[in-house]
Amino acid sequence: MTIVRTVADIRSALAPLRATSTIALIPTMGALHAGHVALFDAARRAAGVLVASIFINPTQFGDPSDFSGYPRNEETDAATAAAKRDPGAISAS
Repeated sequence: MTIVRTVADIRSALAPLRATSTIALIPTMGALHAGHVALFDAARRAAGVLVASIFINPTQFGDPSDFSGYPRNEETDAATAAAKRDPGAISAS
C-alpha cells in the first residue's frame, strides 16, 4: 500500500495505471468502519485498483469544536485499509 499526501503524488502514482486498469475511489473522512470496508469490497469487485482518500473537510463543520473533535487516527485507518488492500494499493490521505 502506498500513502500519498499531495494531488501531484496521487496523479503520479495513478498515471501508469490509467491505461490498463479501472480505478475506484472511496472518498472518506477517516474513522474507517465496517461501512467503509463494505465499500472497499464492492469497489474490489468493480475495479482493479482501489484508492481510498481521507480528507476531513473543515467546511463541513458548522462549529469549529466539531471539526477539532472529529476522530483522527491515521494508523488505525491505514491498518483497516491495508487489511483490504492488494500489493499495489494506493491510499490518499
